[in-house]
Amino acid sequence: MYHIFLSNRFSFNSLSEKEILALAISAEEDDEKIYINYAEGLRIEFPNTAAIFDKMAQEESKHRQRLIEIFRKRFGDQIPLLRREHIRGFYERKPDWLTRPLGIDHTRLQAIRMEEQTTQFYRAAAKQTQDAETRKLLGDLAMEEEAHEHLVSLLEKEHTPTHIQKKEREREKTKKLLTWIQPGLAGLIDGSISTLAPIFAAAFTTEDPHKTFLIGLSASIGGGISMGLTEAIHDDGKISGRGAPIKRGLSNGLMTTMGGLGHTLPYLMNNFQIATTIACIIVFLELWLIAFIQNRYMDTSFLRAIVQIIIGGSLVFAAGVLIGNL
Repeated sequence: MYHIFLSNRFSFNSLSEKEILALAISAEEDDEKIYINYAEGLRIEFPNTAAIFDKMAQEESKHRQRLIEIFRKRFGDQIPLLRREHIRGFYERKPDWLTRPLGIDHTRLQAIRMEEQTTQFYRAAAKQTQDAETRKLLGDLAMEEEAHEHLVSLLEKEHTPTHIQKKEREREKTKKLLTWIQPGLAGLIDGSISTLAPIFAAAFTTEDPHKTFLIGLSASIGGGISMGLTEAIHDDGKISGRGAPIKRGLSNGLMTTMGGLGHTLPYLMNNFQIATTIACIIVFLELWLIAFIQNRYMDTSFLRAIVQIIIGGSLVFAAGVLIGNL
């Protein structure tokens, strides 16, 4: 018999042994697919870590087969469709596409968490069954899932010894740098510096905060769209290894826009002198931030970064002020 609830979800305590087995089978199927997807998502760049999840998927497949065997023995071949989302308060699994990009540390922690949750499920399920053989199987699976938490560590030592983990983390750091930080930094530099001339030219020409704000806003948004599209279109990342073009384009475009908006927003104020003073302070902070990022992520000495950015920013700023006073 199946239960009908106004919420369309079952209570775990109300499940029959048949339903508990059906739920366990579907849960193992889901976990197996998640591990397979993790492995496929990591295989190209991190083949050693992918091998860990291949092994975990095999373990879940064995559990599923044992559950199906005892289900057939007790209830026949027709397995009810019962999934985690049908149970009130039951633990959930996020689809692998929601956890991307698949960082090596994140996926390993996720695997341990999955095994912890499954262990708790089997312990609760064993307490709710009366059949001796079924109860024994569920208890055994709980112990095996608990052991899987340690299996992840053992597989790490087997497939990813210290030198392999070091290489994988360096590769992951490089990918993050090329996909997000470098395009974002380029956008921030362009947005912060290239918009100085039009914004301050408009400011000193009109001395009108509202008009200056509109010009700065259009320059920031237009520059962000242009830079983002250019970054996304000019390199698909397949040969250069710089990552997905959409991600790079978003990083570049958003940071370009933010760089320009930083010293544009003060002109929302009605007082031109105060707005310009605040805008100049923000420009200084933006240039300092750019130098910090270059020093932190691009291995550029802080002094060299400061000199480069100050010279470039000062030239563009001076051009804007000069043109604005013509």
